[in-house]
Amino acid sequence: MDRLFAELYGRDDKTIERQKNRYLGVLERYYELFPDCKEEVQFFSTSGRTEVGGNHTDHNHGRVLAAGVTMDTVAVAARRDDSLITLYSHGYDGVFEVDIRDLEVKEDERETTHALIRGITARFKELGFEIGGFNAYITSDVLRGSGLSSSASIEVLLGTILSHLYNDGQVDVKLLAMIGQYAENVYFGKPCGLMDQMACAVGGFVTMDFEDPNDPKVRKIEFDFDSKGYNLLVVDTGGSHADLTDDYASIPAEMKAVAEALGAKVCRELTMKQVVDKIPLLREKVNDRAVLRAMHFINEDHRVTRQVAALEEDNFEEFLSLIWESGNSSWKWLQNCYSSHSPLEQGLTLALALTEDFIGTIGKGACRVHGGGFAGTIQVFLPKEKVKDYIEEIEPIFGQGAVTVLGIRPVGTAKLNINIEELRRIGKK
Repeated sequence: MDRLFAELYGRDDKTIERQKNRYLGVLERYYELFPDCKEEVQFFSTSGRTEVGGNHTDHNHGRVLAAGVTMDTVAVAARRDDSLITLYSHGYDGVFEVDIRDLEVKEDERETTHALIRGITARFKELGFEIGGFNAYITSDVLRGSGLSSSASIEVLLGTILSHLYNDGQVDVKLLAMIGQYAENVYFGKPCGLMDQMACAVGGFVTMDFEDPNDPKVRKIEFDFDSKGYNLLVVDTGGSHADLTDDYASIPAEMKAVAEALGAKVCRELTMKQVVDKIPLLREKVNDRAVLRAMHFINEDHRVTRQVAALEEDNFEEFLSLIWESGNSSWKWLQNCYSSHSPLEQGLTLALALTEDFIGTIGKGACRVHGGGFAGTIQVFLPKEKVKDYIEEIEPIFGQGAVTVLGIRPVGTAKLNINIEELRRIGKK
């Protein structure tokens, strides 16, 4: 169990002990909720994810680099002999219950967990896999609104449970990601891409190429991040995403406007020379910011391939240098560090400035905006021995708990072979 938890959560002894207690608590809560359960219970875990490279590239058919992280969603589950899926989730009152004899889309279930359960089960059946009822209790430390993809983690976890309870674990993890995306698109009602689910399912560093968005190329990168002595951090700078819809929508729209002005559909079809040579024309047809955003796309798309190469060559310093480049491009060219509608609110920019100053004093590390931008989180790579000092500097400004310390998790989604009696024995100690 120590080896298993070290692989999932890192080699820190205190972290491993905390996870043992967490899993014991999940098991005990399951039996409180399902006291009459006679079926053998099983443990499942699915990681959260972080975007590492490819800031706003996927929607123009570009490349991305993402990674599974050590925050995850955990479930205890067991088969039942009827058609009900009964799910309890830590922190939520009530129960999610779906009768899988009816797998039609329900308009009144849009944007609910019921929709995800029904959609994932429906897709399993459509693809010819076995389905059935089960009981489950889940808990997650993947922070909502952190850019670590709590919803994608849950979607992939639900598919993993069905795969192992009814299909001997034979459903490929990449297909589990696609099933999660399908449920979110068709049943939940959110037109998301595939990056979040795929990173949660595959784990470790994973690169995706969306040149053909209907058949993206996905490849896992073997790299031992934990051996480098660094932590990955995300810093929540506050600010609401509620009024940022127009800001987010403007990025793909402006990139595609540049592409269309040059006779293409998306920026993936353009070269930097084509854009630069036609800047006089583009300034008449679109706007300067659109040109800058297209230039960001082209460089960021190629930067992902350089990041992948750096990891594969075990060149961590080059990798960190490219993180800096990505952040610099997002700030200057993509311009997603604050909203142009609220230019006086610059939490992301302030956090980046403070972090750059901190890294400058120690001479190691890198930072960038994380995810969609405009509000929310930044991403920081720091030597482990400097994390405490960083937190002490940053949290008085952005609030206690603003900094979340992570590692890169090599395993994405999995059934965990945990001996329940051993777990209980540990709890008694």
